[in-house]
Amino acid sequence: MKKLNVNKIIFSVLIITLSSILNAAPELSKLWETKADFKLPESVIYDKENDVLYVSNMQDDPFKKDKNGFISKVDLDGNILKLKWVKGLNAPKGLAISKGKLYVGDVDQLVEIDIKKGKIANRYDAVGAALLNDVAADSKGNIYVSDTFTDTIYRLNTFGQLTTWLYSPNLQAPNGLHVEKDQLIVGSWGLPTDGWATDEVGHLKTVSLKTKKIKSLGNGKPVGNLDGVESDGKGAYFVADWVAGKLLHIQPNGRFKTLLELSQGAADHEVIHEIDVLIIPMMIDGKLIAFKIK
Repeated sequence: MKKLNVNKIIFSVLIITLSSILNAAPELSKLWETKADFKLPESVIYDKENDVLYVSNMQDDPFKKDKNGFISKVDLDGNILKLKWVKGLNAPKGLAISKGKLYVGDVDQLVEIDIKKGKIANRYDAVGAALLNDVAADSKGNIYVSDTFTDTIYRLNTFGQLTTWLYSPNLQAPNGLHVEKDQLIVGSWGLPTDGWATDEVGHLKTVSLKTKKIKSLGNGKPVGNLDGVESDGKGAYFVADWVAGKLLHIQPNGRFKTLLELSQGAADHEVIHEIDVLIIPMMIDGKLIAFKIK
């Protein structure tokens, strides 16, 4: 009987220890930082096929259609290969890559860029959109783009049709998007009261790609004015809080920890799992900062 109790105790300790290891927040150490050459950089994405980074530059007002926004091409050491690689955009924000194309949320259009040619291939009008923000692609080639100020997610299907996929106030100003298996992970900004100001900040939500059912991730308690969302590869998420200038690590149960305290404007980051590197665009500072994930 005593032996059985001891075994139970040992087993319990092992479970607690294993749980602590799995849920431990990663450590980040700074690798490099670019000069402030970018113009309101909102998003960065890694192109595995070409081994480069793309950075969206709004340049000016995020709502303004002024044709002065652009995409930069950068190497993995932070060197700018071409500052204005693709021009003619308005206020480009979120980025996603699918089948040789780079997709960009640009005010009220989803812009498709032919990566090989480095030119805009198509512009898809998002009817009724106010501020297209982050973009994500699923395994079938469907492209999702959030419209923060209308509580809407649009979808470009494989037939080239961009339509409203989901509208719901429960999205609470959707910003960051991340596709994970059969669901979207959505970083909500919160409940806007006056422009970008919020009475209550947002938290992570999940949306089923099959049923479109919306759920709060974890307990649904307020976390921050969430921007970029990326997987940590172990079931949790790296999430940027734009207003507070923080990088958060959020568990599936909703618990979170601050990993980095930066300056305001920490936007839509990228995680390159193959080399354990995380790159954050600092919008207001006009630069990228890269960190090694330990």
